[in-house]
Amino acid sequence: MAGNTTDKEIIRVRVLLALMLLAFAGLSLFLWKIQVAQGGTYEDDISRQSIRRVRIPGMRGRIYDRSMTCLADNVPSYCLAMYLEELRRPGPLSNTVNRVMGMVREISLKTGLPVTLTEQDVRMHMRRRLPLPLIVWKNLDDEQMARWAESASDMAGVDLYVETTRVYPEGETAAHVLGYVGRASPASAAEEETYHYYLPEMAGRAGLEKQYDEILRGTSGGRLVRVDVSGYKFGEVSAKDPNDGSDIQLTLDLRIQKLAERVLTGRRGAVVVMDPNSGEVLALASVPGFDPNEFVPAISTERWAVLRDDPDKPLFNRAVAGTYAPGSIFKPVVAFAALEADAITGQTEFDCPGYYELGGIRFRCWYRPGHGMISVQRSLMDSCNVFFFKAALKCGHETVVHMAAALGLGRKTGIDLDYERGGLLPDTAWKRKNVGEGWRDGDTCNLAIGQGYLNVTPLQMSVVLSAIANGGTVYKPHLLRSARRAGEAVLERVMPDAVNEMNWDAESLRLVRGGMRDVVMSPRGTGSKAAVYGVEVAGKTGTAEYGKKGSGKKYAWMMAFAPFEKPQYAAVILVEEGMSGGTTAAPLMHNLLQGIFYGDLADTAGGQG
Repeated sequence: MAGNTTDKEIIRVRVLLALMLLAFAGLSLFLWKIQVAQGGTYEDDISRQSIRRVRIPGMRGRIYDRSMTCLADNVPSYCLAMYLEELRRPGPLSNTVNRVMGMVREISLKTGLPVTLTEQDVRMHMRRRLPLPLIVWKNLDDEQMARWAESASDMAGVDLYVETTRVYPEGETAAHVLGYVGRASPASAAEEETYHYYLPEMAGRAGLEKQYDEILRGTSGGRLVRVDVSGYKFGEVSAKDPNDGSDIQLTLDLRIQKLAERVLTGRRGAVVVMDPNSGEVLALASVPGFDPNEFVPAISTERWAVLRDDPDKPLFNRAVAGTYAPGSIFKPVVAFAALEADAITGQTEFDCPGYYELGGIRFRCWYRPGHGMISVQRSLMDSCNVFFFKAALKCGHETVVHMAAALGLGRKTGIDLDYERGGLLPDTAWKRKNVGEGWRDGDTCNLAIGQGYLNVTPLQMSVVLSAIANGGTVYKPHLLRSARRAGEAVLERVMPDAVNEMNWDAESLRLVRGGMRDVVMSPRGTGSKAAVYGVEVAGKTGTAEYGKKGSGKKYAWMMAFAPFEKPQYAAVILVEEGMSGGTTAAPLMHNLLQGIFYGDLADTAGGQG
């Protein structure tokens, strides 16, 4: 009996031992599967739960004028930030929120900084950006930082935090060229890696800031931060430094840009100054303007409404996007068309009785008594309408249109700015499509004096003027001179881009350029008020009516290049509401050229008018 019991007990022990061994083997297999076979998967899961990627933007490149004067810079913005991992309180979320708000009020009492942070702001930060510092006050000045350092710098969980902000040291100067930046959207950054959090970054929103955003923006870096189960940061794993963006140097001459804007003070209009030998834009002004600093990092709704609704349209770049009837500054184009087609010569004279009668309609000359018998060179000096009516009719409007198109009218110049418009160069097909009728001789007469359907931009006319000044090369205007990475000494220059060679006959050039010289240098010339002592200037004035017939609204134009024999500057001025090119724009051209050749406007004797 006792022996049987012993045998059964032995069997039970063996069975129990077998079960234990089987269980141990199963447990070992399970642990092997977790730790070895699937270890990488679990490790990735843990990493995703405890590691967060923070994107750090590179420093934005600076923008300089041709003399390396900084036009767009980066400056440190000093902020006060709270580090919530040091301020957390046990229990519900509200405990930490109350702690934060209590400290904000305490700092405010000690420093005088106003309380703008709300409980909702804190809760939103904790839900969306908990591992990052909570920025409470931005853009502290020296006095505010001194008060904080003196009275509250020993508070736990609070410290100075430095952000970089974009500034435009010259304020409104060249605002339409430079443009402005705004907060970048994380979705717009094409990154190989995905990030959980993005530190603030600026992106170009207008002007050259937008045009060359990819060059100016740096290459992002990043930080890996470890967070606990609640999302609070408790360590940094690794970091990769960002790379700064490239600096760019412009063709702009800040001195000439300021002159261009100042000559238009109190008016609406545009000024373009180019180097006629390269297409480099030395000044591109649109007045009135705006201060791009107001847009960084974001313009207020109220201020945006003021700028948007201003009837003077300060945000509108008149130099590249404004289209206007050119008036008589178009006459040199007609002269070249007629001369090159052999419709007229230097000896050709037409009679101007003060009008030209066509089908019972009188197309009048601006000089009602009439100029009498007049040649092409003198007709440019006196801006005789009748001569150009007859010259255009003799060579045909197609010839005039072809010449204008070859000089770049009717299409965008391709300048490196946004929102450029191409104007309108009408022809027979355009009129039939858009007006529903064929071309008439009256349309040719209007075209001959820069009226009718023709519309141009000030920039386009600066390209035309530059071609006349340099002898027939049509250059593509550009603003970028070079770009370089920080620390690089060698600059890659942007080379001139000739888009057309006019191959004008030497006699045609002599006659047209000679007539334009007489416009300014002759006391009888319509642009004589633009004359500058000691400088030989050639130019052309223009007056173009717009609006309802009889309204009296006029665009006043003048274009001029100098010095005459070896031109260095080609300038175009447009005033939206003026009396005439000779009385309104010519004195402004005098001021501009006087400033360019002899110093700042403040040093000049002033223009006439």
